[in-house]
Amino acid sequence: MDRTDELAVELRHAIGRVVRAAKREADSLPTAHATTLGFLEREGPMPIAELARRRAVKHQGQSRTVGELADLGYVERTASDTDRRVSVIRISETGSEVLRRDMTARADWLATAIREELDDEERAALERLPGIFERLARRAD
Repeated sequence: MDRTDELAVELRHAIGRVVRAAKREADSLPTAHATTLGFLEREGPMPIAELARRRAVKHQGQSRTVGELADLGYVERTASDTDRRVSVIRISETGSEVLRRDMTARADWLATAIREELDDEERAALERLPGIFERLARRAD
């Protein structure tokens, strides 16, 4: 393994720890709920089968998650325009608000950690990372 391989492993571990810490400290939604709402918010309404495929979970599990979200008023079900047997799931305004609240809480947690844990030089180093990570992420698009 060369240094780039080692760096990739270190970054994956560190980024994962930061993401998990932010979720643990700030999220009010269970992971399955947040992930489902996130897909619906970003990509728009879709059938349960598509949500299950994108989340890489079984249809039955996704159906259960959608049922829980519907009971909370976070999603709405409508019949498909092309196949009335298929339910299309869309995020409700309440679901969008809850998702935004959790996302804001995660960002607030991270901003506080940056302010309290890092010095000016370290904060300056972080300024380049969003653009760099975006460029790397575009390789998957």
